[in-house]
Amino acid sequence: MIVTLIVFFAIFVQAASGFGLALISMPLLVGLVGISTATPLVAVVAITAEIFLLRRYWHALNFSAVKRLSLASVVGIPLGVYVLREADGRLITTILGVIVTAYALYALFGPRLPQLRQPAWAYGFGFIGGVLSGAYNTSGPPVIIYGTCRRWEPTTFKGNLQAYFMLNSLFTLSAHALSGNFTAVVWHNYFWALPGIALGLLAGKWVDGRMNPAQFRKGCWCCSSCWASA
Repeated sequence: MIVTLIVFFAIFVQAASGFGLALISMPLLVGLVGISTATPLVAVVAITAEIFLLRRYWHALNFSAVKRLSLASVVGIPLGVYVLREADGRLITTILGVIVTAYALYALFGPRLPQLRQPAWAYGFGFIGGVLSGAYNTSGPPVIIYGTCRRWEPTTFKGNLQAYFMLNSLFTLSAHALSGNFTAVVWHNYFWALPGIALGLLAGKWVDGRMNPAQFRKGCWCCSSCWASA
C-alpha cells in the first residue's frame, strides 16, 4: 500500500504538471525497496503512465526536437544501467539524493538560463539524460533545462517531454530486461502500483489547467528533495 501511495503521488504530479514522476518516486521508493528494485520498477510504471499522457499532448509534439534528444539518450542508457549494476549501492543512492536536491533548488529559485539557438545541443543533454535514466530513471532534469534554454512554449514543452519520456522509457526497459533486472519483486511491486497509476492519472488530469504548474512542481520537488536528503 505504501508503494501504491508513492506511485499515486508521483503520477499525480506528472499528470498535473507534465514532469516529476521519477524525481518524486525514486527517492521514496529507494528507501522502501532499494535502488536495484526501484529503478526498473519506476521504468515500467513510467511507460504505463506515458502511454496515456502522450495521447493528451500529441498535438503539441515537435518530433524533430525529441528525435535528437532520444538518439543521444540511447547511447547513454546502457552506461547508466551498467553503473547501477556495478557501483556501490550507497554511492548510487547518495548521487540520486544530490541530483534531486540540486534540481529542487534550481526549480525553487528559477535562474534565468541563456537561450540555446543551435539544436545540436540536444545531443549533449540527451546523452546525460540517458545515463541518468539508466541509473535512476531521472532523465528529466537535463531535458527540462534544454527545453527551457530552447524557449519551448508551455504546451509544446509538455508534448515534447511526454514523447521523450515515452521513447526513453522504451529503451530503458529494454536495457533493464537484457540485464535481468526485472525480478519477481519488481513485478510484485508493479502490481501494487497499478491502482496508484490509475488514480494519479485521473486526479492529475482534473488538476491540470486549474493551477500554476511551475508553482505546483516547486512544492512537490522540494518535498521530494527533503526525503532524498533524509
